[in-house]
Amino acid sequence: MLTLLANAKINLYLEIIGNRPDGFHELVMIMQSVALADRITLTPLKSPTIQLLCDHPQVPTDHTNLAYRAVALLQKRFPEQTNGVGGVEIAIDKKIPVGAGLAGGSSNAAATLFGLNVLWNLGLTRAELQALGAELGSDVPFCLAGGCAIATGRGEEINPLPHSPQLYAVLAKYNSLSVSTPWAYKTYRQQFESTYLPLNDSANLAERQARVHSGAMVKALGSGDLSAIGDQLSNDLEKVVLPAYPKVNQLKQTMLSVSASQGASQSASQGASQSASQGASQGALGTMMSGSGPTVFTLTETLEQAQAIAHTVAAQVGDRNDLQLQVAPFTTKGIVLQP
Repeated sequence: MLTLLANAKINLYLEIIGNRPDGFHELVMIMQSVALADRITLTPLKSPTIQLLCDHPQVPTDHTNLAYRAVALLQKRFPEQTNGVGGVEIAIDKKIPVGAGLAGGSSNAAATLFGLNVLWNLGLTRAELQALGAELGSDVPFCLAGGCAIATGRGEEINPLPHSPQLYAVLAKYNSLSVSTPWAYKTYRQQFESTYLPLNDSANLAERQARVHSGAMVKALGSGDLSAIGDQLSNDLEKVVLPAYPKVNQLKQTMLSVSASQGASQSASQGASQSASQGASQGALGTMMSGSGPTVFTLTETLEQAQAIAHTVAAQVGDRNDLQLQVAPFTTKGIVLQP
């Protein structure tokens, strides 16, 4: 039996470059793991079956679940190694909100690949696991890597960034809301495809690359400039999701307002001897929607700031019973094998 923690991710940056020949979008994303994790327990079975259990009623327990598909993929790809070891029971203790844009399903698949590589002694490298993960979903390779990374292609090409800042994320999501990722990208294409460059010659490819604006965020992360990290938060999918989901837009505005008022209050408490910029640094760094939503997050430097923002947002939101608020620190790990 193996138990693993599968951490969630947030997007610090998401830019849609244009269409790809395979029908997906060409993307540039900067993703960060946060220590909000589902607990995955893998138990060997004598029969070659796949059983999936989950304590959350909205999580499918059949072949549509990415973790289930991860087992099936390993069995298909490595029949000689897996035929003799039986099957597996996957038990998911769900903590990451469902349909939240936090890669919960992808992280579960990543943990399953990682765990079965150990449990079945397959001897696969991380690169080989990531290649398999890319067949399941674009976020799975990052969930295997964890930390902070820039993702390109359709999101499956991962290049780790050396510095993962020590920050906290206030995560807010309405339980009654979910956003379809395919819908978000399809709607973006419908509204903005006229701005895409056709990918049909090397000149257009060079122009596409010149359009990428992620360098400022990469520089901010590399230098540890926390204020710049907040300033460079960007997500193209907000352009279609926020107008279509007014509650998500209002949630973002509430978090922005709370963050600004907390920053002003803390700035005033610093005393007249300190500069305005020093006081401003005590507030939230920035607020944005993660991925295709509907989770909205605010970044802070300290746990106390994050907890204060979460408390105030909870008090200001009318339908508090529907709002899930969590505080999670950044982490350098995607998957954690429990002792």
